[in-house]
Amino acid sequence: MNVNQFPDRIVKIDNEKYLYFGGTAYLGLPPNKKFQKTLCKNIARWGSAYGSSRNANIQLTAYQKGETFLAEFIKAKVALTVSSGMLAGQIVLDTLASETDVFYHFPDTHIAISKAESLPFFINNQLNPRLLDEKPEKITILTDAVATNTVKAVELSFLKQIPKNKEITLVIDESHSLGILGTNGCGIFSNNNQSNIKRKIMVSSLGKAMGLSGGLIASDYNFIQQIRENNTFVASAGMNPAFVKTLADAESLYLKQHHKLKKNLAYIDSKLLPSKNILFDKNYPVIYPKIENINTILASHKIIITNFKYTSEDHYLNRIIITANHKKKDLDKIIEILNQYQSKDE
Repeated sequence: MNVNQFPDRIVKIDNEKYLYFGGTAYLGLPPNKKFQKTLCKNIARWGSAYGSSRNANIQLTAYQKGETFLAEFIKAKVALTVSSGMLAGQIVLDTLASETDVFYHFPDTHIAISKAESLPFFINNQLNPRLLDEKPEKITILTDAVATNTVKAVELSFLKQIPKNKEITLVIDESHSLGILGTNGCGIFSNNNQSNIKRKIMVSSLGKAMGLSGGLIASDYNFIQQIRENNTFVASAGMNPAFVKTLADAESLYLKQHHKLKKNLAYIDSKLLPSKNILFDKNYPVIYPKIENINTILASHKIIITNFKYTSEDHYLNRIIITANHKKKDLDKIIEILNQYQSKDE
């Protein structure tokens, strides 16, 4: 399906209007007029792109202001932007490689923080035995804040079982939780303060809920300084400075849109019938329907959802995305259909 405009709550396909429950613009910001006005103002000041190294002699204050906002927003010591979430993950892994004895990954970790030689954190639903042995090691644990096909934040209490002879660095990819979970959408980074974690690192795409192409790395001062000295970071152009400054300028919009999203989720929670065929949580704007041909069924009712297949998977993934821009009448329509098909399968 090819479209000729940004797919907000309504998308036109072959000149017909459909309700759209797809994408990743959870806060509905890309088509927001106030957001666009703020962005255009910053483009007028900072240009459409800036190709210089972030370590060059000319330093743009747009980065300082935007990164200060991000650090305060997610409750981190320091935040640093890069041109994409994928680059953020890869630079972090590259920087950690020389100071990590063993990498471990949670199930279904996104490719942005995937390491070829990483070991599974769980084996047969139990902690990997190597995590519990007596060998002193520096380990790095890689996880998404919310994994694909789940609707709740990752459970990290398992880390408490790891003995003190393991020096733990935790890397969390918050691409699909930043702007959504936590106080005002701050994510889960600030919530995970287990005493046995030496260092926490957050990476994230900013092109999802935050509405701007770019990537984020957040951690302590020493680690961010290491990132600044990483050859890939030094050689790369930064995130668009107009985009970074817009992050800071749009703070009130982030809060407003987050509030609207929470209201939409609470409304769905009050109307959607519980079912084993529907994976939904009132705090998260994604619904996974386990109903055969649901994408075709919804399309027949003029509703389009996300439908795609990861190269590593055999089956297509159906994902219903709720945004801050959806209206009650939109929600009522899709809830009515989902409730109808739930009742058939109960």
